[in-house]
Amino acid sequence: MTEAQTKTGWFARLKAGLARSSTRLGDGIANIVTKRKLDDAALEELEELLITADLGVTAAAKLTADLAKTRFAKEVSAEEVRRALADDIAEILDPVARPLRPELAARPHVILVLGVNGSGKTTTIGKLAARHVAAGQRVVLGAGDTFRAAAIEQLKLWGERTGCPVVAGAQGADAAGLAYGALETAQREGDDLLLIDTAGRLHNKAELMAGLQKINRVLKKLDETAPHDVLLILDATTGQNAHAQVETFKELVNVTGLVVTKLDGTARGGVLVALAERFGLPVHAIGVGEQADDLRPFSARDFANSLMGLGS
Repeated sequence: MTEAQTKTGWFARLKAGLARSSTRLGDGIANIVTKRKLDDAALEELEELLITADLGVTAAAKLTADLAKTRFAKEVSAEEVRRALADDIAEILDPVARPLRPELAARPHVILVLGVNGSGKTTTIGKLAARHVAAGQRVVLGAGDTFRAAAIEQLKLWGERTGCPVVAGAQGADAAGLAYGALETAQREGDDLLLIDTAGRLHNKAELMAGLQKINRVLKKLDETAPHDVLLILDATTGQNAHAQVETFKELVNVTGLVVTKLDGTARGGVLVALAERFGLPVHAIGVGEQADDLRPFSARDFANSLMGLGS
């Protein structure tokens, strides 16, 4: 496939994945603006619609205020409103849309991957590994979620699928020791990228913080610049709970970027806009399915258009 065909195919999957979100917004907009001018009442209804679609209070207020500047008291079509909103959403998202580009000059580039259980963390690690292997990089995986045997086995399966070695221990093994061993292995083998899974049990924040801080300390004994990226994986179906997860993990460690998963399973895709507006953290990739190819670098314009049910 050509690059253009690949991009078109991905946009179609993204648009299909966001269909529940875009249908909810599109139907709501159509109901509000049909046969009426964009007056104060209509703008208030639009703002409420955007809030209920998880775009957040601040972003919703900004988007409707921008709409009012150019179209207040004018007859507008639903398509015109959707296009105007898509343009403004793309503008909000553009500063945070940054692909994950490991610095390979000082290999291995170490990525610590965080997220609550069920967020798609281990699966995302496997998908990231597949992408970087396809780009010709040598990747090793560290099974640092030692509390869950299922997480260790799942990562081993992704290792087999992608041809990546997996450094793993027994369930209950010391996660920091596992991370240290994984980095030792990656350094010895001359690997380009090390992806380390971690536990995601938020019910005991003090224990989680101590564990993550210990992982950071032991990695720095081998490479004082590691970890080079700290990715937080967020499940879009949790909606506004994603905000609390970002806040919590930011308290524990220096989160450097986000990956948003399961956008195809929710009508809450707008939460990504709210996260961008509130936290300003780079959004490296988004996921709209189970296959390795369903995780792609985040494009502000493609996302904004898909969220509003528009073409590329």
